[in-house]
Amino acid sequence: MEKQEIRTFGRRHGKKLSARQQTLVDELLPTLKPQDGDILEIGFGAGEHVRNLALANPNKIIIGAEPFMNGVASLLSAITDEKTNQVFDEYKNIRIWADDVRDFLRNTDSKFKQIWVLHPDPWPKARHEKRRLLSADFLNTLSKYLSSDGEIIIGTDHWEYFDWILEQIKETNLSATIPDMEIIQTRYQNKNKAGTTAPKYLVLHN
Repeated sequence: MEKQEIRTFGRRHGKKLSARQQTLVDELLPTLKPQDGDILEIGFGAGEHVRNLALANPNKIIIGAEPFMNGVASLLSAITDEKTNQVFDEYKNIRIWADDVRDFLRNTDSKFKQIWVLHPDPWPKARHEKRRLLSADFLNTLSKYLSSDGEIIIGTDHWEYFDWILEQIKETNLSATIPDMEIIQTRYQNKNKAGTTAPKYLVLHN
């Protein structure tokens, strides 16, 4: 019997989308479905960092994967003209996977220069630990999709989760460094639900 994958994210839907957002989801989102890309962000929230990556890497395809539809709608709203619903030129290198990233990875031949995972749900209760995204198994999966010089960049403001990730890395073939990085501002970082002084970051390589 095939082992059922553990769901690593919470709700798929929140508050009702605006009329414009629903139109973007229905009409624009299907045209942005990714096939191959250069940089991947997993769980992009409202998409602030995806947009920054697109601006900083205009010649690369940026793929954002996010199962929470309100976050997807927020990104679609931010990258399109309010009057025409057309994607702004500076964001035409963005592609969106509005579902579990594992389903995308199973169907792509991409080798990514960077894979970003910023502020994944820490699932802090002990009984929910198995839902944590950045398990050794998942990190091993991601390592298969890195280019020869690619890197996985992880950020979390939940320090117990950070320590847990370090333990998971020991069960992989990845090497880890703790970089001196500026704080990456996103809506979720600004909320700082963990109440810590600053996020911590990891960079992983094969």
